[in-house]
Amino acid sequence: MIRSAGSQRNRQQHKELDARLARTFRPKKNFTPDTIRFHLHKKAEATLSAGIDLKEAVKCPEDEELNDWIAVHVVDFYNRINLIYGTICDRCTEQSCPTMSGGKKFEYHWRDNVRYKKPTPLPAPKYMDVLMDWIDAQINDPAIFPTDVGVPFPKCYIPTVKKIFGRLFRVFVHVYIHHFDRLHEIGAEAHVNTCYKHFYYFVTYFHLIDQKELEPLVCELHLTIL
Repeated sequence: MIRSAGSQRNRQQHKELDARLARTFRPKKNFTPDTIRFHLHKKAEATLSAGIDLKEAVKCPEDEELNDWIAVHVVDFYNRINLIYGTICDRCTEQSCPTMSGGKKFEYHWRDNVRYKKPTPLPAPKYMDVLMDWIDAQINDPAIFPTDVGVPFPKCYIPTVKKIFGRLFRVFVHVYIHHFDRLHEIGAEAHVNTCYKHFYYFVTYFHLIDQKELEPLVCELHLTIL
């Protein structure tokens, strides 16, 4: 009877976690079927499902275009980090998180050269709002992320991708440092660790984030999960 009760609790915990992971902070972005990126997305998914080492999984297949491979992962990590933030967003409020920070040492200000022309401190939930709006705009701009076969990627593509990944990394910093207890409480710790490892291996393999930007999580977290 004790084992049965424990099993029921575990099943209930998994159901609750699945429900939380299904609740995105923003609507999930999907790839158009029968396109190169849809094909690459499915290939990347199959690689991960096969249990291949994450360090190997991030490498671009030899017969594929690198820029398309990177574009697929920009959207994939955008979706997955949306899921992660969605699990803790009820605990991330303007009162609990008045700045987008990673402890006392790191504070992130927002600048987009449109509405916020100077680096501006924002509460973490507001920062997340403007960040996801901004990424959504970049991804949906065909002048940056061309969708038609044969259209070359612009010179600003990789610099924009680097900025997107650098800002998505800040979400990991904030969630790990300020909301780790919540991740542990709902049983999402292992899921988030796996997502972060995949993200880290991808951006470092393709040199998409400056090593200095990774500093907030290097010491304790990297020694623990990488």
